[in-house]
Parts: sequence; C-alpha cells; structure tokens
Amino acid sequence: MFRILAADIGGTNSRMGFFELEPGMDEPRLLNIVRLSTAEAPSFAGLLERLFSEQRHFAPADCDLAVFAVPGPVQGQLCRPPNIKWTIDLNEITGLGFKRGALLNDFAAQAFACRSSAMNEAQVLQSGHSDHHVYAGAMAVIGAGTGLGHCALVAAGAEGFLAVPSEAGHAAFPFVGEEEYAYAEYVRSASRLDYCHGDAIVTGSGLARLHAFLTGESLAPAEVAARLPHSPRTVEWFARFYGRAARNYALALLATGGVYISGGVAAKNPVLVEHPAFLAEFRRSPSHASLLAGLPVLLNKNQDSGVHGAALFGAQRLRRQG
Repeated sequence: MFRILAADIGGTNSRMGFFELEPGMDEPRLLNIVRLSTAEAPSFAGLLERLFSEQRHFAPADCDLAVFAVPGPVQGQLCRPPNIKWTIDLNEITGLGFKRGALLNDFAAQAFACRSSAMNEAQVLQSGHSDHHVYAGAMAVIGAGTGLGHCALVAAGAEGFLAVPSEAGHAAFPFVGEEEYAYAEYVRSASRLDYCHGDAIVTGSGLARLHAFLTGESLAPAEVAARLPHSPRTVEWFARFYGRAARNYALALLATGGVYISGGVAAKNPVLVEHPAFLAEFRRSPSHASLLAGLPVLLNKNQDSGVHGAALFGAQRLRRQG
C-alpha cells in the first residue's frame, strides 16, 4: 500500500489531502482533507509544519510521495508563485521527513482530476455523442478565475496520462462586430494593453470590466456577481465570451475527449455557462459546428478537484516507479 499527500496550494488557502493507494485501485482512496491558510504561513516549510502540528492519518516519514499542485510555472524543484510571498522549493520537504516529492502546475492537477471521482457530480452542459466517462481523445480543461487557465490531458499508453500545460490565456482574444470592437478598445485603453488577451476578458476582473462598460457601474468582481440576476446584458456577453474561449481551445486540441469548465468564476456563478449564449457561441463554426455540438461539455463544481487530480498524478508516478 502507498500513502500519498496531495496538496492544492492556492494564493489564499491550501487544501491538503491524505490518500491511500492499494493494489488494484483505479485511484487513491481519500482519507481526509485539511484546509490551511496559505497567507498566514511564513514559508512553504512553515505551511507543512502547521499541517503536521496535529496528528494526521500518517506522518511525513510514512508518506511514499508528496505531490504539490502549485499556482505558477514549475521549474524543476522550484515554483515562484506570483501571488504567494514565498518560494516553493521541494528541497525543503526532506528536512521534514518526506521521502519523495513532486510539483505540478495547479491546472495540470485540474486536468488529472478529469479522470477522477471528483467529476462524478460535474454538471453536464452538453452531453455530446459519447459517454463522458470513457474518452479516447484529448480532454480540454479551461477555467476562468484570477486568470484564464488552460490544460490538456492526453492518453500516454501504458504510462497513463500526460498533462500538457498551456498559456493560451495570454493569447490575443478574438472579437466580432462593432460593439465588441468598441469593448476591445475600451479594455485595451483602460488596461494599457498592447492587445486584449483572455486573462483580461474571461476572468473575475474581466467580468467587472465588462459590467462597467455595459452599465457604467464600476464594481468589484464579487459585487458584480451579486448583481448578475439583474444584469442580463453582462451575463449574455460574458457567456458568449466564455463559450468562444472554450470553443477555440477545443478546436486547437481537437478535444474529442470532452471539454471541462473549471475555475471559480463559473463554479460560483453557473449562470455564466448555463446561459444559452455560452453553448450557442461554443457551437458556432462555419466548418465544424457538428463536431463542436458532439463534444461533451461539463462544469466542474468540485472545489477539491485539484487535490484529487494531484493524488491521481501521484498514483500514476508511484505505479511507474514501483
């Protein structure tokens, strides 16, 4: 039996999952999830020290692999998250008693979560033509939050699955028609951008920016979210933009394995992807409308999915290494 610590480290809070993996299991069994404040921890090692300041299901020395999903680019043993005051350095965990560790980007963990039980309660936005639990093709994960995250998951034969990270949120965002062109110029001018990218449009800050353009109300993203039931144009425009971003990523990958909508914006405000404008725009294509209409599209509402994805990644690595 293997023991896995799977952590999803966020800029504000971190989720730490304790898992066991027995022979024959498809995925590790969750024992418990502990939630800690990232912001209050003095360092990466300090965060782990707080975790084990109380008795847990197993100690660091009994852990076969510690996997950390991190909100930033992974460079070998290091990650310097832009929204955390300290560096995540895997070399620090040996001093706490861990045998082995691994880092992966937080959206790569979301991609692995697509193959886990964390998706059992995912909301089906479009059923598509196949059973969404049995995929042969690439899976696309896209999620609006602080930024617009992207990641693909592809089958790698006997090796299991491979997560393919992307920075597509920084690619130029396409606009259509005079109204949208006017909005693009508004965003570009207000944000002092050379060009509008997904991170400026399909994110929490993008929602606030869009609402200000359409209504003249300058509000924080949470305030805009509270007013969405009374802001039909904001909902319709944002749903259209989100559908367009999802469509473009699905086409870029040929995501016959399905498209997963992740991230806090839609999880907390599902109306933004339930609105008819989302799927109408997702399916809009002069050449591949039928293909797009046949792709499964699901909304991930599980806020612990990153922990499950990190655990599944860890299980794959342990099986490979033996």
